[in-house]
Amino acid sequence: MGGRHARAHSRPRREGRSAPGALSIVAAAVAVLVVLTGSWGAYRALTNQLCGQKINLSLSAAPEIAPAVRETMAKAEGELRSGDKCVSVEVISADPADVAAAIANHHGSSLGGLGQASVRTKVPDVWIPDSSMWLQRLRSGGQDWVPDDAQSVARSPVVLAMPESAATALGWPNKKLTWTDLFPRLISDIRVRSGVVEPTRDAAGLSGLLALVSAGEAVGGSAGRQTTVGALRAFAIGRSALREDLLARFPRSTDVTSAARSLTAAPLTEQAVISYNSKQPPVPLAALYVDPAPVPLDYPFAVMPGTSVDKGTAAGAVLALLAGDAYRNRLAAVGLRGDDGGVGAGFAAPRGAPSLTAPTATPPDPGRIETLLSTWTTVTSPGRMLAVIDVSSSMTQPVPSAGGATRQQVTIEAALRGLALFDDTWSAGLWIFSTQLDGANDYRQLVPIAPLSEQRQQLLAALGEVKSKRDGGNGLYDTTLAAYKAVQAGWDPSRVNSVVIMTDGMNDDQSGLSLDQLVEELRRVADPARPVQVIAVGIGNDVVEGDLKRITDTTGGGTFTTSDPSKVGDLFLKAIALRTGVRR
Repeated sequence: MGGRHARAHSRPRREGRSAPGALSIVAAAVAVLVVLTGSWGAYRALTNQLCGQKINLSLSAAPEIAPAVRETMAKAEGELRSGDKCVSVEVISADPADVAAAIANHHGSSLGGLGQASVRTKVPDVWIPDSSMWLQRLRSGGQDWVPDDAQSVARSPVVLAMPESAATALGWPNKKLTWTDLFPRLISDIRVRSGVVEPTRDAAGLSGLLALVSAGEAVGGSAGRQTTVGALRAFAIGRSALREDLLARFPRSTDVTSAARSLTAAPLTEQAVISYNSKQPPVPLAALYVDPAPVPLDYPFAVMPGTSVDKGTAAGAVLALLAGDAYRNRLAAVGLRGDDGGVGAGFAAPRGAPSLTAPTATPPDPGRIETLLSTWTTVTSPGRMLAVIDVSSSMTQPVPSAGGATRQQVTIEAALRGLALFDDTWSAGLWIFSTQLDGANDYRQLVPIAPLSEQRQQLLAALGEVKSKRDGGNGLYDTTLAAYKAVQAGWDPSRVNSVVIMTDGMNDDQSGLSLDQLVEELRRVADPARPVQVIAVGIGNDVVEGDLKRITDTTGGGTFTTSDPSKVGDLFLKAIALRTGVRR
């Protein structure tokens, strides 16, 4: 609905132009009345009298663009109409993360990293978040949660913000820097202290990290993965929940000691740098336009699904006002560019800022965003995990989409990728399972749960030696109960305690527990004071998702399945990212 209503109104070339007809009659009458009385009150009175009805439109806008939108609406007060109906627009300054949480909550769901929305945050008729990436993330929950298209009404590039002295040492503003240039400094230079606003809550942080990951992928191979993980960890050390908190950690004094303890680099918007420098801090920030450039923030004008026809038409009239030189000048006053990257009068461009007049880049695919956020959660949320890998004979089947590698091989590769993301604050262990793998037991412990600082190499070696059991069956249910009890026995209150089971089939151990017996036993041994999450990763067409879901619904956790075993790596990341409930 939002896209159709928006396109039904062309943008005026000059502020103040309105639809002909009823409004021109109003203008003529107002002109006569104002000449006769000189009264603005009379103008308002006449305007109200000539309104057939009033349409009240709620519009939530990201805090940085809200002043420009609010002033534009104020200038049009009394003139904004939809047919013979007057339109009143309430412009609400709202953090995009809060509105996104409210939209997800409205549909009985949530977005990772956001939690429950404040009761004060309502779903508006029109939403102008700072980035279309919010719409992409919400579409992952439901295609009908947000409009299928939304027109941009402003833009701000995402830059790497650094104190000018630190940037100068890198060749700024004359040298064009790449992420590849910056990787060694971000990862290993002890003088560089990186930070980021939590990318689950901040579009600029998310955009910056996506660009960083793309640059790491371009390096390729294990070197590229190690570089990416190292850079993510470096930013994670200095992460903040709020942009204001992050900005407050940049140096506030030219004193050497102060600078040494302050933040050195963070992905932020150009607008944030302009706003920060407008306060004339002792140490201004430089904006580094790093290549490849992160996706800029594009401020989409989104008419929310379910909005009435009248309000949708009124929203189109509002969109038509967000154009022209006067509006662009208001954007410039708050440090924002026009939707095409051009700037209005008085725009305080940072040194070295390029001219940006190209079309706004297409937002990343929702799947790519989700993968990055899953990776981020894994990097930043240490846990205590027991990985349990199926070695039944069916795991020897080749995977056509993985170049002929077996299910076992793609599963081990996924575990190795996950292990590379875990830093030494993690604790992890490794079991394998089939049937009668260790005497009468269907499972065998290869490495006990212990800090990775003590046994990372032992885990890597054990994963490298995992082999499928010829003619081995699937003892899933007995193994699940034993793994749950093992993790529960060593429960750590400072970590998310979890069991991650990776299997390609259903239980076929006729001498072991049934599904009903397993669920009953899990309920019996569960201790709310010591929660253990079971996360099931099902691979291939033989998995019975409903059976796995019964298990994970009982313990807490989640079930992830794919018919294509080559996708198990992404599933493993999602599974790890699901972990919640760390006690502090």
